[in-house]
Formats: sequence, C-alpha cells, structure tokens
Amino acid sequence: MRCMLIMKATSASEAGVMPGPEIFAAMDEFNGTMIKAGVMLGGEGLHPSSAGARVKFGSGKPVVVDGPFAETKELLAGYWILQVKSLEEAIEWASRCPGHDASEEFEIEVRRIYDLADFPQEVIDAVPNERAALLAQQQAAGNNTP
Repeated sequence: MRCMLIMKATSASEAGVMPGPEIFAAMDEFNGTMIKAGVMLGGEGLHPSSAGARVKFGSGKPVVVDGPFAETKELLAGYWILQVKSLEEAIEWASRCPGHDASEEFEIEVRRIYDLADFPQEVIDAVPNERAALLAQQQAAGNNTP
C-alpha cells in the first residue's frame, strides 16, 4: 500500500525560515534510511503558502485565491510518499522523523493513498487508462492479479 506522510506547516515554515544545516543533515539521513529500506517513493518540501495559490470550484467558474493563507495548522510544509505493508509501518516511519526536540511543535499526518484496486469493478472498468496503468504496476511488482 502507498501512504502519504504530510508534514504540517509551522509559523516558521510559513514565514519562509529555512532550517539550519543540522536539520537538513538529519532529514537527509532520515530520507536516505527510507530509500535504502525501499519504502520511499518520493518526497519534497513546499514553499510557504505566500508563494502559492488556491483554485476554488463550485461557483460555476474556477476562482483563484493567492496566498498566503490563514490557519497555519491547516497548511502543508512537505510530504513523503511511501510504499509500505501497512498503515502501522507508515506510522512507524513517521515517528522516526527528526525534530523531536524542535523549538516549535510540528505534526505529520499519515494517510493511505487510494489505488485503483480500492474501487469497485464498475469504476475500474470506466477508467481504461488507469486500469492499464494498474496492470502494468502489478506486473512490475510480480503480482499478476487484475
């Protein structure tokens, strides 16, 4: 299963304050450990919301709202995509993230990523491009079950 570890923003990350070299080194070691374990598929840090925008839907026409956005605790500072055996394994990896003694409290949210196989067959049949990608992914992983 794939999971996303979502690093929530802090007031420092939203202000664009870069962590010191010791935090970058610890994070590099953490990422390297996940890569060597074969669980990390990707991950990146995000610029503050002041450098971004939101596109809102539902009023007939998309509406663009430029950042920054309020409520720092609801914003994202970065993410990892992991391939793990269970949600518990993803939580264990999140628990190993450096920064336990950070000056500002931070949070990592752990969420499963939907795979096409999580959907009913009629949905899978309705998206032939996704189905082809799923079959290729399963074959690459050595699982020939459609």
